[in-house]
Amino acid sequence: MSGGASDHRPPGRTRMIRRTLTLRLFLRLLPVLALAAALPWVFAYWIDRGWLLALASMAVLLALMWWSLRHALAPLRALFRALASSVNTYRDGEFNFGVHWSGDDEVGDLVRAHGELGEVLRQQRQDLVQRELLLDTMVQNTPVAMLLSAEGGDGLRRVAYANLAARKLLNDGRRLEGQRLDDLLDSLPVELREAVARGGDSLFAVPGEGDDEDVFHLSRRNFSLNGRRHELLLVRLLTPELRRQEVQTWKKVIRVISHELNNSLAPIASLAHSGAELVRRGRHERLGEVFSTIEERARHLEVFIRGYARFAKLPQPQLQTIAWAEFLGRLQRQIGFELEGADDSLHARVDIAQMEQALLNLLKNAHEAGADAAPPSDEVRVRLLRLPGWIRLEVLDRGTGMNEAVLQNALLPFYSTKRHGTGLGLALAREIVEAHGGRLSLQNRADGGLCVAVMLPESSN
Repeated sequence: MSGGASDHRPPGRTRMIRRTLTLRLFLRLLPVLALAAALPWVFAYWIDRGWLLALASMAVLLALMWWSLRHALAPLRALFRALASSVNTYRDGEFNFGVHWSGDDEVGDLVRAHGELGEVLRQQRQDLVQRELLLDTMVQNTPVAMLLSAEGGDGLRRVAYANLAARKLLNDGRRLEGQRLDDLLDSLPVELREAVARGGDSLFAVPGEGDDEDVFHLSRRNFSLNGRRHELLLVRLLTPELRRQEVQTWKKVIRVISHELNNSLAPIASLAHSGAELVRRGRHERLGEVFSTIEERARHLEVFIRGYARFAKLPQPQLQTIAWAEFLGRLQRQIGFELEGADDSLHARVDIAQMEQALLNLLKNAHEAGADAAPPSDEVRVRLLRLPGWIRLEVLDRGTGMNEAVLQNALLPFYSTKRHGTGLGLALAREIVEAHGGRLSLQNRADGGLCVAVMLPESSN
């Protein structure tokens, strides 16, 4: 540090300072050297034995040199102790410790550089405190619930930090720090516990009052802080945003329907006018072509409206007891997929036609997602898991997954990222599953692809 400080000084001044320190030590030792030159003559005058003279001279000179150096270096030793103490205070986060040196030499350069370092560290600490205050204010006032957990010395995960939104959402506004994470999760809705247990990012809904439900998005990230593994959970309420999206979606539906009706009704009207003109002219041979085109457009419009009506007026499920292994085996003959966990003991009460339609939509989407991947993949799996009172059915693909924006809107009616998609496949599947008392959720797979999870009540045979 002293070398770095002296680099900013003129070369002549640097050489003068270095001679000054050398001169100080030389002046300290000069009396000893003078005595060393005179002492033999003094002893020779009084003593005539050479060996005794040499020993006595050496003892006196060593004692004087030790005394002189000790007193010469005493300020330096005190300075080094002060520097060591200041370093310890820096380690503890205190930067108000000052060191003084009166000399204008290399040691003075070192002390001044040390003082400048302390000032820089003190300013950085003040800036860091201000940034931490700003960040804490932002975090505390964000509407996203933030929960930071870490594993303690007892091996249990505890809440290390929770903002105001997390306290309000998870603990009625009370503090969460120090609580066991598992105990906290046990007191929360089962939908949130399942979302946390699945891992990764996911979308889930919590039933509210009446037929209402609140939709949440869960994100989780891992960090290493102070040598300990921390996990950050982010829970965001999407219901208000989804309601706004629903308004925009219905506006889009109206535009789509209006566009489709105009595309069909305008040609029909034009053809009807042309047919009437042909009849007036007596050219009946072309009427068959006119009526055929009108029938084609009318059938297209009928199919279009029937698809929308099917979603809007989903009939009440007619429940029948099925064995999942047998049901999915029949479905495999219609569309290909690998089946895992199919146990003959797994049963459910479902509307066979509706559930088949819902799963066909999910499997079709899975195949299309795999085909759009780079490189394309035809891997589609259906996995069955038994949970207490529930059957979890997962449709797994190897596509590109969904980004956060698509993940949040994918279950909305008429929302589609496909150019010619109707946006009804996932929404219809969700309606069917919820009509059976179940839930449907989406989450990206850690190793690539999408997992569509269907939770349905288990039924005994």
